[in-house]
Amino acid sequence: MVSQQQRNKRTDLIGLSVALIIVILMNYVGSFVFNRFDLTSEKRYSLSSATKELVGELEDNVYIKIYLEGDLPANFLRLRNATKETLDEIRAYSNGQLDYIFINPSESPDKDVRNAIYQELSDKGIQYSNLRSADGDIQSEQIIFPGAIFTYQGKEIPLQILKSQMGSSPEVMLNNSIQQLEYEIASTIKKLVRTKRQKIAFLEGHGELDDMHLADIAKTLDEFYTVDRAKLGGKLVSLEEYDAVIIAKPDTAFSEKDKYIIDQFIMNGGKTMWLLDHVFASMDSLQKNSTSIGLPISLNLEDMLFRYGCRVNTNLVLDLQSLPIPVVTGYEGNQPKQELFPWFYFPLIMDHPNHPIVNNLDALKTEFVNSVDTVGGKGIKKTILLTSSDRSKLAATPTRISLNMLRFPPDERQYIKKHIPIAVLLEGKFQSNYKNRLTEEFTGNKEFKYKDTSVDNKIIIVGDGDIIKNAVNEARGTIKPLGYDIYTNRTYGNKDFILNSLNYMLDDSGLIEARSKEFKIRLLNKQKVDAERQKWQLVNTVIPVLLIALFGFIQFFIRRRKFTK
Repeated sequence: MVSQQQRNKRTDLIGLSVALIIVILMNYVGSFVFNRFDLTSEKRYSLSSATKELVGELEDNVYIKIYLEGDLPANFLRLRNATKETLDEIRAYSNGQLDYIFINPSESPDKDVRNAIYQELSDKGIQYSNLRSADGDIQSEQIIFPGAIFTYQGKEIPLQILKSQMGSSPEVMLNNSIQQLEYEIASTIKKLVRTKRQKIAFLEGHGELDDMHLADIAKTLDEFYTVDRAKLGGKLVSLEEYDAVIIAKPDTAFSEKDKYIIDQFIMNGGKTMWLLDHVFASMDSLQKNSTSIGLPISLNLEDMLFRYGCRVNTNLVLDLQSLPIPVVTGYEGNQPKQELFPWFYFPLIMDHPNHPIVNNLDALKTEFVNSVDTVGGKGIKKTILLTSSDRSKLAATPTRISLNMLRFPPDERQYIKKHIPIAVLLEGKFQSNYKNRLTEEFTGNKEFKYKDTSVDNKIIIVGDGDIIKNAVNEARGTIKPLGYDIYTNRTYGNKDFILNSLNYMLDDSGLIEARSKEFKIRLLNKQKVDAERQKWQLVNTVIPVLLIALFGFIQFFIRRRKFTK
């Protein structure tokens, strides 16, 4: 007769065998079927299909050095861990073609070695954060490089992981940086592995910005695209080789022939970015005479842009949220005394809608901005990208512009307009500006390849030509970074806006959609934490011990009753 002990032993062996068989089967099936499950509410560990496709097609190894290691503060440690988690997710889809390592650039005890490493990282384009802390009377500094170097087939590209954002708290900046990790990492990999480069042209021939004033953005775009300058010259085929055209601050009217060439470029799928000033206003004349007149400019584009769905107005946006300029307020001996005052004609754009182009973008520097309206364009999707603050007003032209206005506090009762649009994205099938305006003899001629309706396309129109203009030191022949302001000694987000705009229009993989990820910030209430510290310390230390003791007692009691019988 089989004893109870033997039956229990046989049951345990059968259960163990079944469990082993299930584990083996699951591993066997898992070798053919790959999936990952994301149980977070924001799907923060779910990669976009574009990212999966990109890394799944890697032909060689991508090696990443991340300089976030060592004795890091809590917020940088969180960024470090989030970076590792994102890289682990991406590596899981890379077929073993992605490796990374975390490096502490401050590891060496030799100060000269550390400084050499710091200099090397700075030269490669990674910006450092200098953290100061105090312990009693002792002051200390910590240098942190929140960035990475990507290497692929001998090519290197830096990535700044921590993104600054004017007006945001450190927690918000950190969270925004974490949100953008997938996009930033994937777009850097895409930049490294791309073999075929799309072509972009800066249009010229209508007084557009010259090479020097576009040098910085041209250099940045050249990392992603082939960049050129194009002059229409009345030739119908002058834009055929380009994927996108940037019209940067023209000051001369467009002929109908040039408009037709651009129109047909759009009808055939070419992307366009219009950066327009419809009012002439110059700081040069103001600095000489302290007073100037803002005059409307006719570029002969009104009918064309209206047909596409937008109008750039001949007015100026004034905003209490603005950049400062220096003003002479007196003299000390023979030397003029200058102070910085906000110049309301230079709005500081900080309010961005939730769109992949501008999501979590830093503040933008603008000069003499025109408002834009969405009009016409039946069937066209219109998305406002940039707006003024909620304390703005409009000045119709002609208008008198005077530095003397800075002598008096602004009348805030006049600045009651909110979020005036200054940039718009148009998407859809556009109607040609020349539909029903040309003879059948022309439209029917196959040589002209006329189209009256575009394929699905995108157009971006901005009411400020200076948003893409970098400062130039004429005497030295040197340039400043795009978005750099000499008076605040700060670089604003203009470059990112232009780059994101073109990436969005030209990205056929959908990778930029990863920029729209949004994670909730779940911060502790510091006041409540301080007030209830002892209570929660007891809860987290005593209750787990009591629960384990209770579980042990119950288990002991059950076993005692079982074996007593």
